[in-house]
Amino acid sequence: MGSTRPPSTLLDDDDPSLFPKLTDQQVALLAPLGKIRSTSAAEVLFREGDVTYDALVLLEGRVSVVLGTGDAMRELVVQRPRDLMVEFNILTGEPVGATGIVREAGSVLEIPAHDFRMLLGRESIFGDFILQTMFRRRRAIERFQLGIHIVGSRFDRDTHRLREFAARNRVLHDWLDTDDAEGAAVPPELAADARHKPVVIMRNGQPLRNPTDAELARALGLSKSGDRRQDIFDLVVIGAGPAGLAAAVYGASGGLRTAVLDAIAVGGQAGTAATIENYLGFPAGLSGADLAERARLQAIKFGADIMVPRRAVGLIDREGVHVVLLEDSGEVLARSVILALGVQYRRLPIDGLAKYEGLGVAYAVDSAREQRRASDNVVVVGGASSAGQAVLAFANEAPQVHLVVRADRLEHSMARYLRDRIADTAIDVLLGYQVRELTGEAHLERVTVEHVASGERRTLDAGVMIVLIGAVPQTEWLTGAVALDTEGLVLTGPSLIPSITEAEPWTKLARAPFLLETSRPGVFAVGDVRSGSTRMVASAAGEGGMAVRFVAEHLARVS
Repeated sequence: MGSTRPPSTLLDDDDPSLFPKLTDQQVALLAPLGKIRSTSAAEVLFREGDVTYDALVLLEGRVSVVLGTGDAMRELVVQRPRDLMVEFNILTGEPVGATGIVREAGSVLEIPAHDFRMLLGRESIFGDFILQTMFRRRRAIERFQLGIHIVGSRFDRDTHRLREFAARNRVLHDWLDTDDAEGAAVPPELAADARHKPVVIMRNGQPLRNPTDAELARALGLSKSGDRRQDIFDLVVIGAGPAGLAAAVYGASGGLRTAVLDAIAVGGQAGTAATIENYLGFPAGLSGADLAERARLQAIKFGADIMVPRRAVGLIDREGVHVVLLEDSGEVLARSVILALGVQYRRLPIDGLAKYEGLGVAYAVDSAREQRRASDNVVVVGGASSAGQAVLAFANEAPQVHLVVRADRLEHSMARYLRDRIADTAIDVLLGYQVRELTGEAHLERVTVEHVASGERRTLDAGVMIVLIGAVPQTEWLTGAVALDTEGLVLTGPSLIPSITEAEPWTKLARAPFLLETSRPGVFAVGDVRSGSTRMVASAAGEGGMAVRFVAEHLARVS
């Protein structure tokens, strides 16, 4: 194997931010949890594709961490004494992404994965140190686009669907476009298929032909598809945006057996934000994807069970237990439920919009980046802060960025710091305009807008249009299960009318609904889906934590 090893590693193994040496105190903290064993040259400690492996501290010798095999093998890093060999998959359960081969015999300290996870939750300082190290390594590895290959045409909706799913779920991937020369590197038998429908090439070389999101999630180890019919969770959170993730963290850390469901990806609408700059404790801002990933790992660290993608389609009662019905005919049982569904993006009322969705029309920055070609101009439609963040995200990436706003002013809808930054850029701000027409062959090429007052029309050359004009709840499946307002938002606490709160089952419980409780005892609603919500990331996270306090009180009264 040595003859095929590249001359240098992909990652700098001398970088202390990526590979800090464990101190004597940290080794002493780990030692009682594991056992020391000898290693021999050429021994494989863990293999790419394994479900997981125990945490390893290298005490003596050297270990080469490689990607691929044979002539395609690349050396990611060389591990040396006092290096901790552990990655995110010890928390997430995803397949191992590399192979560890002993290059120089020595010894390792093996700590069982379960015990290591428990230690991270118990020892906060050490846990934060490990998580921060994992984050830095993840970002470094993402630069190399190592992972799955999505092969397909830029004009195919399923190709865009798979790319967006991978991006939203932070799956390392790259895209081979069958319409350009790069796609020619794909084996001919797969390239022929991919010209009609996309093919996903897994890291082990196995092709998946146009998989559904759920099929790809299972292949990646993201989806936990085991039978949950006999499990009863203390708390099931439906929706994995900021509110749902906060509820999961507080629920799991408080000792509740907690599960989180989401139909698409962890992060919700906030997870697609380019930058969140007004979140407490992050003065430089952070991306929505980073916030989501940090919160997901925090929830997993405390033992929350993350199930993605799993779409809830019904909520019923079965002998006093809440039953969440799933799209795949499965179900999850819960003693309490928190609805953190968020909302879905509004669509423009223009003919032909659906033709370009996934082919130039997007509803989030991440999705737009997946669809945009290098020379494409960008149009952002909307006047709220999310639209301001979007135009600034593309200001240095696209040749020209246009902001189309129906209102005549931005002062009442967009944060001042965003307005000031937009004023200092070359962004073309069109106030009082609406989108009237989209044109293009197989992909969006032009956006026609009209000034509402004068009727003047302009045609903007643009390959991408991001629509950020608000959102609506997707709560039809809750009709009859909990009380909704006229917009479909979930009513809670003081918003519930007396005819509900002064009847069964509330009279039997001898209490009024808690502040965030729905018309159904033990079911709570938080974040954007709740009637009266402030629609802010920080307040949504706060509501998620507050709801767990009410969950605990409810469970204490009914147990």
